[in-house]
Amino acid sequence: MSIEPPESTVAPPEGSPEAPSSDPSRRTFIATTTVVGGAVVAGSLMAGPAVFGAEPADAAEMSPSSRVSLTVNGKRHTVTVDNRTSLLDLLREHLGLTGSKKGCNAGACGACTVLVDGRRVNSCLALAVRLDGAEVTTIEGLSRGERLHPLQQAFIDQDAFQCGFCTSGQIMSGVGCIDEGHTGSAEEIREFMSGNICRCGCYVKIVRAVEQAAHGK
Repeated sequence: MSIEPPESTVAPPEGSPEAPSSDPSRRTFIATTTVVGGAVVAGSLMAGPAVFGAEPADAAEMSPSSRVSLTVNGKRHTVTVDNRTSLLDLLREHLGLTGSKKGCNAGACGACTVLVDGRRVNSCLALAVRLDGAEVTTIEGLSRGERLHPLQQAFIDQDAFQCGFCTSGQIMSGVGCIDEGHTGSAEEIREFMSGNICRCGCYVKIVRAVEQAAHGK
């Protein structure tokens, strides 16, 4: 009769392959810290606005607005706009008058030039809320029906444009230059039209067009 020996209750020597380890394996440690760390980061992102007191999105979208009344090309308009709205954006986005172009949007190229109460203005820099009650003239308001303004006709006669992007601003600035009396010579015209940049380099013909409109040359 064979009797099986009882299982040994003696632990294997420390460091032997059979010895159980009380410490987690490297793989288990990395997996555990990755999961826990990810949960902490995700929790921080989700709680971010509440933790840091950020305003809700609705509050950020509620910016101050005002009602503005302008006479544009002889027609009265009353609109409600964000207080940060430029005259250029009011004309283009609210009134659909896209003849005034957004070039640099920093007042450096003159493509957005319009007349405000008869004076030349870079409309990208003028806040609409500060012009309540003003009279604005854009390129769309120069002609009288089918009859072009003399400077518009002069631009055609002198072939004073190529791509045409800056043309509306050039014409509006030229009208202002003529009305201000700064057309005594080609040099004076160039000086007082220097705020309007032409990408195509049509400056010589632009000056000739202003001379033609001012003096019939």
